Amino acid sequence: MSAFQTTPWRLISGILGVTCLVLMATLGILLKNTFMKQSIQSTSSPGPTVEPQEGSGCCSCQEKWIGHKCNCYFISSEKKTWAESRDFCASQNSSILKLHNRDELHFIKSSKSFYWIGLSYNENHRAWLWEDGSALSQDLFILSENVNTKNCIIYSTINNILDESCKEKNYYICKQQLI
Repeated sequence: MSAFQTTPWRLISGILGVTCLVLMATLGILLKNTFMKQSIQSTSSPGPTVEPQEGSGCCSCQEKWIGHKCNCYFISSEKKTWAESRDFCASQNSSILKLHNRDELHFIKSSKSFYWIGLSYNENHRAWLWEDGSALSQDLFILSENVNTKNCIIYSTINNILDESCKEKNYYICKQQLI
């Protein structure tokens, strides 16, 4: 008779053990999902949050910036004067675009829009200089003598350049070098 009494207790303890394991597994899954949701919410907020961008290789860029070859690019959707564009880029710890080669922006889908770049004429040096003071490379593109030195340069991603009054409003590109 004592063997008969221990069998229900074994059955009950087995059921309670399995129930405990199921509850622990459920708790683990719920906790994992809660932490995943919190990390997703914290990375989707605008501002200083950084997210890895597809094809960026070695960099993480702010939301709305494009990462490419250890640089972050911001392509504006609003038009500003050249000075306003330069100031906006500076406020984002970046600079108005300085091109290093003709293919630098090949990752951007062809656009017929023109963008301000950080190239302007310096009267003291009598040369076209980038915002950082470096000279324009002659193999990048050649500015004809017809270009008005009082103007600023706008650039199209299909390698066209034009000069335009710096007071006109155009789209712009900011560049942030991460290394």
